[in-house]
Amino acid sequence: MTQHGYEKGRLDLPFVGISTFGKNPYVQDWDAIDADVAVLGAPFDFGTQWRSGARFGPRGIREASTLFSFGHGGAYDHEDDVTYLPADKVRIVDIGDADIVHTDTEQSHANIEHGVRKILAAGAVPIVLGGDHSVNIPCINAFSDQEPIHIVQIDAHLDFVDVRHGVRYGHGNPMRRAAEKDYVTGLSQLGIRNVSSTAKDGYDAAREMGADILSVRQFRKAGVEGVLSRIPEGARYYVTLDIDGFDPSIAPGTGTPSHGGFLYYEILELLDGLAKRGDIVGMDLVEVAPDYDHTGTTAILAAQVLMNTIGRIMHNRKAG
Repeated sequence: MTQHGYEKGRLDLPFVGISTFGKNPYVQDWDAIDADVAVLGAPFDFGTQWRSGARFGPRGIREASTLFSFGHGGAYDHEDDVTYLPADKVRIVDIGDADIVHTDTEQSHANIEHGVRKILAAGAVPIVLGGDHSVNIPCINAFSDQEPIHIVQIDAHLDFVDVRHGVRYGHGNPMRRAAEKDYVTGLSQLGIRNVSSTAKDGYDAAREMGADILSVRQFRKAGVEGVLSRIPEGARYYVTLDIDGFDPSIAPGTGTPSHGGFLYYEILELLDGLAKRGDIVGMDLVEVAPDYDHTGTTAILAAQVLMNTIGRIMHNRKAG
């Protein structure tokens, strides 16, 4: 018997221990990352336009992810007849959070960028837990010395504002800042609907700068395969997923909910197809605000999407 109980046959249930992502190992030294995938928290939400709270997204997603820490031999999917995330073949670590200096966007973003660069330098896939959507800006900045990337955005809002009220690096600006990068080859902006945070001139600018914009209804009319056919094949994809891209009936815990959004399997099938069509080299999932969801459903959805996406990235890389 150990200090903490019987070690032999330890169950390590979801509600036991520290809530790292999927209860995977915590790596404090960012110069010692040795993994296929590294998870970084970016708990920043300064400057939100309506409701704050996404700063607690990383904690909420990590806690929810413990639900999916069962089965250390992997996660068998009977529909695909594939065991995803086998422990002996896929190494996932959690490197904790980037330090956030509240009200200091520049320093907070610099700290996030530093973390993503460390992950990339280690040859791992960065998975970043937001935070508001502005955290995508430092994530994309971190790819400046990498091969070109195509961005796939899943979101209710275009987030293509240039500068508004002096704000250039807020949660309404990330896709505009990304499109300005010479190593970003284009954007696929999916789920954009209803009254957006971006005015018409922003939509015009987005299209002029290489964006392909589809609403949820347009997505459904084309079907998953039709949408995938519009995304460059064989590219390196960076996925940025705002949880408000989903319908608030399944993702109420967010600052700017927008009805008419995606359902779970639509996005899972899109991400699965994307992992087969090219290589997903990074991902952030943002705008989970647990305080607006007393059931925890939103954080569970976020964790489930991330776990399944990581599984498909790794499976398709090894199969390719």
